[in-house]
Amino acid sequence: MDLGQADYKQNHSTVQEFILVGYQAYPALLFTVFLAIYTAILLGNGLIVLVTTLDPALHTPMYYFLRSLSGLEMCYISVTLPKMLVNLVSGNHSISLLSCASQMFFLLFLGGAECFLLAAMAYDRYLAICRPLHYMTIMSHRTCVGMVAGSFAISLPMQLVQIGIVFSLPFCGSNEIDHFFCDSPPLLSLACADIYSNEVALYTESIIFLIIPFILILASYVQIAKAILSMPSATGRQKTFSTCSSHLTVVILFYGSAMIVYLRPKTPESVKVNKLLSLLYTIIIPLCNPLIYTLRNREVKTAFRRLLGRKRPLEVGTGMMG
Repeated sequence: MDLGQADYKQNHSTVQEFILVGYQAYPALLFTVFLAIYTAILLGNGLIVLVTTLDPALHTPMYYFLRSLSGLEMCYISVTLPKMLVNLVSGNHSISLLSCASQMFFLLFLGGAECFLLAAMAYDRYLAICRPLHYMTIMSHRTCVGMVAGSFAISLPMQLVQIGIVFSLPFCGSNEIDHFFCDSPPLLSLACADIYSNEVALYTESIIFLIIPFILILASYVQIAKAILSMPSATGRQKTFSTCSSHLTVVILFYGSAMIVYLRPKTPESVKVNKLLSLLYTIIIPLCNPLIYTLRNREVKTAFRRLLGRKRPLEVGTGMMG
């Protein structure tokens, strides 16, 4: 018995770092592609933060939430991509236990905050379309700040608990994580202990951060759809729907991929699928957000022109993301 415990402790003590398997084929090509993506994400989202901050015409609740989302995306992508780039250029895919825990915490913390921030943006659109006369009264600056701060405040303690639960487990045997960042599901598969309670905690957290906000978003859009369908003018319906289409696109991509990763029953075949889907909500969505929210947005494009010094009359419209 004592010998078995000694062997167990020896095996446990050897796991001082993990190996992020990630994507190792064609490292030079992948480094170039991901570096370009990282640069584009920082520039695109940084420009949104800049223009919505400097242009007084964009100091509205909707653009406050968009600015917060862009800032969050810049932090979110910086949790995973720099480490991935270092791994590709150095060929060393190791990550220390502490660095793995830190990466996982910030990834879950920012991802959880984004779940509730997207729900806040849906509520903002609901008020603007369904209760326009009371919109500015309800959606005051204090309310906007409180909703954004609340998104982070809800996520912080729960992710600290999640990190504590996962990294209190003993890890022995293989230390290879078949992923490009540290995340709960692949880490739990390396634990040499009963992980039933950890899986229950993971599913509970997924319900709180994915299912509940998604239901709130659906409820908002049901009311928005009713309001749009009741409009007599086809032009008015199309214009109003365009104010929500960008946000709805992000919601479907973000929640759809994250739900499959965190809520689908785990199978051997799901590992590679989850790794691909993780690219969608951690990299592709932050890359596409600036395009999704600004490509057909007259106010933002006009603000960009004003920022570049090409003075044009500010187009007054519903403002919106389409």
